Amino acid sequence: LQVTTRTPKKPNSALRKVARVRLTNGQEITAYIGGEGHNLQEHSVVLVRGGRVRDLPSVRYHVVRGTLDTLGVDKRRRGRSKYGTKRPKPGQPTKGKK
Repeated sequence: LQVTTRTPKKPNSALRKVARVRLTNGQEITAYIGGEGHNLQEHSVVLVRGGRVRDLPSVRYHVVRGTLDTLGVDKRRRGRSKYGTKRPKPGQPTKGKK
């Protein structure tokens, strides 16, 4: 697994986080790492799902957050299931961004 950044197609501009992954069948694919921040390193084991990223050519897979070596997104309140974040305990102060 090799973690890099890629620039999207016109007219968008950003540094999208992607990982070059070798699958169990020997294929090498490029998978997108969604969400803010990640903990992936060279020898991390990840689970990938289908789903392309429209502004990144040849990126047809997503890394599943919150499984295997991939942590969920921290401080995520909405859409948590997409980012592998556990449900916050009730009564805890919301520590979201201001």
